[in-house]
Amino acid sequence: MIALKSDQEINAMRVAGKLAAETLIMIGKHIKPGISTLELNDIVHDFTVSRGAICAPLNYRGFPKSICTSVNEVICHGIPNAKHILKDGDIINVDVTPIVDGFHGDASVTFFVGSNISATARKLVKITEECLNLAIATVRVGSRIGDIGHAIQEHAHKNGFTVVRDFVGHGIGRVFHEDPQVPHYGEPGKGLRLEPGMTFTIEPMINSGDFRSKVLKDKWTAVTLDNSLSAQFEHTLAIRSDGIVEILTR
Repeated sequence: MIALKSDQEINAMRVAGKLAAETLIMIGKHIKPGISTLELNDIVHDFTVSRGAICAPLNYRGFPKSICTSVNEVICHGIPNAKHILKDGDIINVDVTPIVDGFHGDASVTFFVGSNISATARKLVKITEECLNLAIATVRVGSRIGDIGHAIQEHAHKNGFTVVRDFVGHGIGRVFHEDPQVPHYGEPGKGLRLEPGMTFTIEPMINSGDFRSKVLKDKWTAVTLDNSLSAQFEHTLAIRSDGIVEILTR
């Protein structure tokens, strides 16, 4: 059941989305070889709390940290760890979700660590961000969920990459994860029709190798089945009552 939002609720979500964007800009300045993923977590946590907000991931269904840090072959839901030290040449996705006045803002960016980045990693990150932008361009009143996934799938496959199917975008608002689900693959013209009041994330996870994933023993960390690289970008979107599509986490 989809919870359609009023323009007033979307305005409130914009505040949380703006903080998510500011958080990612802030943490990007700290990403460098030698820092641990736990240090990144603590920096984001303190920043979020200082802004009067709450880190939604912390204790969400038992998740133990305030952000997700997914490095190299980790697709999503990587748990920050003091022993995981970033190295020159790594790529890392940082996923943040602050709650402001009861509303969530969900966004993520894949960053380069240092300067010794492989050609494959550079291309993967570039194409993944393009996949997100192409998907956003399909969003309008009357378009379909399948249009979003098709745009991602077509661009990723055209460039020799694969699309993760086990994890999807989702509705969001006062609840962290709600309907509708937003797969990152699909057929154009198929699936749920988009309408005013919908608020949801698009968050393609693109692999350099096999599209399949597995979850580690911690029951959170999802990695590529063949240990190939994975990248992700995410925005929260809203469709206002007048049909205008807004990227709340720009």
